[in-house]
Amino acid sequence: MNGQSPPECNSLAGSFLVSTPQMPDPRFEEHVIYICAHNSEGAMGVSVNRPNHIFSLAEILQGANLPVPDKKLAPVYIGGPVELESAFILYLSDYSVEHKLDISETVSLTRETKVLEEIARGGGPSTYLFILGYTGWGPGQLENELLENGWLTLPASDNIIFNMPDELKWKAAAMQYGIDIATFEDVIGYA
Repeated sequence: MNGQSPPECNSLAGSFLVSTPQMPDPRFEEHVIYICAHNSEGAMGVSVNRPNHIFSLAEILQGANLPVPDKKLAPVYIGGPVELESAFILYLSDYSVEHKLDISETVSLTRETKVLEEIARGGGPSTYLFILGYTGWGPGQLENELLENGWLTLPASDNIIFNMPDELKWKAAAMQYGIDIATFEDVIGYA
């Protein structure tokens, strides 16, 4: 995850995948996935509206023998069913770190431990999501899922990712383009 590579044609990196009511996999019901990488080898994204209410970032910091800052910490999100022991920090790119993946002009992703250490000391990125796990697709798998109407692909919004209450993100991601995702199945057609 060093630096930025040029985006591939037809890449969905930097886009939202919003699950539709036709989503066949119940694990993704009402999910908003932010696509971090997408190329001929597959795709990787993280759910941005699924906070974990079982444990906190303070507990993760304590478990890593790091101090817990006095300020309010971000919730811990479950990014998807793959590698739940892997931690990611999705953040606004006004913060700089050596090992990162630039997803858009404004959002980056890192797994660098130094960032978690800086958060523990009260620093780090000012705006971030702490995420465990991710959602992954093999070559051609995401493209096939898109044909089955389980996902709606939309441009992402930093405001929705970082500032909106989690329970509103699913509807808001679609509504910013005039789509009522809750009634989406009533308006799609099959040719």
